[in-house]
Amino acid sequence: MPVKALFKPFNLGGLALPSRVVMAPMTRSFSPGGVPNSKVIEYYRRRAAAGVGLIITEGTTVAHKASNGYPNVPHFYGEAALAGWKKVVDAVHAEGGKIVPQLWHVGSVRRIGTEPDATVPGYGPSEKTKDGQVVVHGMTHQDIQDVIAAFAQAAKDAQRIGMDGVEIHGAHGYLVDQFFWEGSNQRTDEYGGSLANRSRFAIELIQAVRAAVGEGFPIILRFSQWKQQDYTARLVQTPEALGEFLQPLSDAGVDIFHCSTRRFWEPEFEGSPLNLAGWTRKLTGKPTITVGSVGLDGEFLQFMVNTDKVAQPASLENLLERLNNEEFDLVAVGRALLVDPDWAQKVRDGREEDIQAFSREALMTLV
Repeated sequence: MPVKALFKPFNLGGLALPSRVVMAPMTRSFSPGGVPNSKVIEYYRRRAAAGVGLIITEGTTVAHKASNGYPNVPHFYGEAALAGWKKVVDAVHAEGGKIVPQLWHVGSVRRIGTEPDATVPGYGPSEKTKDGQVVVHGMTHQDIQDVIAAFAQAAKDAQRIGMDGVEIHGAHGYLVDQFFWEGSNQRTDEYGGSLANRSRFAIELIQAVRAAVGEGFPIILRFSQWKQQDYTARLVQTPEALGEFLQPLSDAGVDIFHCSTRRFWEPEFEGSPLNLAGWTRKLTGKPTITVGSVGLDGEFLQFMVNTDKVAQPASLENLLERLNNEEFDLVAVGRALLVDPDWAQKVRDGREEDIQAFSREALMTLV
């Protein structure tokens, strides 16, 4: 299957991409003090220089005291961090690429003892206690408004420093997704109960981001059926339910849906070969990004369990066939790009034999 489909331009309003290759957001933890440094700048610049059309940054925390859950994760607030991201933007643009930050709040995943304030517990839809201690603070209405305001301000700052849009992290069991998921959202107010109510937080957050940046500034929403806590979880069971879930989010201002799956080739529902991105595009009419073990012969979880396993480059034939059939619009590549910054260029030039294999050690480096 010709690879040219991956390297056709993509245009959405003011977002003009030179290729359909997207760098997936991947937490790297190489920003001490929350500030992206020269290594981070070069890390992103190299991918843009080698043909990645759109870079979605690693998750960046918004300005809320409980937003972070991991060491050395970059902030998207504060003078020093934003100045660092401005250098990243300029470097990517100089290579002809586009870049958006993934805006992130980890919610109840946060543990007491985490930087920057070790005394702050996780924040989530519902309170959780352990041995008499509050380990997850159940968010009040004011907390909800504070977090929404933090996302809106981050989006405004992204626009100010020249980013090409923003992605809201609404997947994988983090805060926005915790509101979606009935197992973590036991609220009895307007933010709990039905899936429509559990979506209210995300809808209001997207609306606030849209109001902060105006029309024409792309908003991407990453969502998933699976969770870190439960790989078999499914938020919805049918295409009809998926449509009912997605339409209010689309109406709130989402321009592109980033449909996170572990294996892009798997059908989302019985009776159709469409994956999650395919169904989302069909149901909303909005562009979608597919993701999930693209370009490698093994999926991520295998490398967390089997530390010696190596993922070899895999055929792109199935992916290219789906892209040619317009099942989805853009393709996010994660581990293959993490280990090999020249992945896109090698694919474009027919040098698949030169693509590097992935092993867990690559997670420890920033190349």
